Amino acid sequence: MTDTQRRGRRIMMTPEERDTYLGEQRTCRVATLGPDGAPHIGALWFVWDGGSLWLYSITRSLRWSQLRKDPRIAVVVDDGEGYEELRGVELTGRAEFVGEAPRTGEPCPELVEPERLFPVKYFGITEMPHDGRHAWLRLTPEKITSWDFRKLAGLT
Repeated sequence: MTDTQRRGRRIMMTPEERDTYLGEQRTCRVATLGPDGAPHIGALWFVWDGGSLWLYSITRSLRWSQLRKDPRIAVVVDDGEGYEELRGVELTGRAEFVGEAPRTGEPCPELVEPERLFPVKYFGITEMPHDGRHAWLRLTPEKITSWDFRKLAGLT
C-alpha cells in the first residue's frame, strides 16, 4: 500500500460519519454532461436517505435536459475554510427521474422519504410544497469518495 493510499484511508469518512455529514449539509454541486461532452455544474438542495441522494431540480433547467440525454452525474458536497478543515463527499452514477415532472404531489411511494426529509431540512415544515416547476432526481451512487482532513489534524 502506498503512502497516498494510507493517507486516503485515514481521511475517509466512515459510513456513519458520511450519513451524518450528508444529513447536515444543505447545498451540493451537480455536474452533468452536454452533447459535446462539456461539463455543466450547478448548485442544488438535496436530501440523503442513507442509500440515495435526492435532488429537487427545476425541470426546465439545462441540468434536467442534459440528464434526459445522458444520465451520468457527479455530485460533490463539501465544506471547510482552512486546509485542515476540508471535508466532503463525491457521489457518481446515473440519475433517475422519479415521480411526475413537474411534481404536483401525486402519490408516489418512492418519494415518501425524500418528501418527508426535504421540507423539514429546508423550510422547517412537515408538508412538501409543490410549485409546479421542480421534480425529483435520484442518484443511487455507483461510487462514493469521502474525505475529512480534520482527521489528519487530530480535530475529530
